[in-house]
Amino acid sequence: MSEPLLHIVTYTGPFGFIKPWTAVRDSETFSQQFLTPSILVGIERKLFPELLNAPFSIDRIKGHRLSYNGMSMQQEQTQPRGWNKAGKDLIRKYAILTRGVMLNPMLHLAFEQRQDAEIAVTQHICLCRNEDILYPDAEISTIQADAFDASPFDGFELIFENNERSFLVGHNRFDGGNPMYGWLKVVGNPVKSSEL
Repeated sequence: MSEPLLHIVTYTGPFGFIKPWTAVRDSETFSQQFLTPSILVGIERKLFPELLNAPFSIDRIKGHRLSYNGMSMQQEQTQPRGWNKAGKDLIRKYAILTRGVMLNPMLHLAFEQRQDAEIAVTQHICLCRNEDILYPDAEISTIQADAFDASPFDGFELIFENNERSFLVGHNRFDGGNPMYGWLKVVGNPVKSSEL
């Protein structure tokens, strides 16, 4: 039996932002460099709107890799939800969070079905922020499935499994807030030099 094929669509852009699901999580897991299940489900629903009412699952994207040239650390001002009493006044204090914006992100999406790749290659995507648009390369790469674990497909890929290597990556609001887990697969050198 021959090795299955994957059809790879590569997206690039000048900036990419991945919103961490808690401020604490990012300092512990550096979550702004990998895609969580909810981000990948959102990308899949954007590419294939017929899946909008489907259950929470990733059906057509069979693998992904995310790499970038570096991070630009930017500060964001936030306010907590709660109110504090200060004398007769209710106040909401401000906080400053540091967020990382990826420079020159590159995302490879792998599809088993050629027709899914052909649909994906005609559309742009965003990771988490609408102004950070990633555009597809014109060509679809068709490779043996095991070749996806080698250059030029370097990057971070969160494998959505719960095992001894897994860590908490969010809570699924479509499934009663149940925790979601994954482990980070690193292929090659996900942080590329700025000359690329």
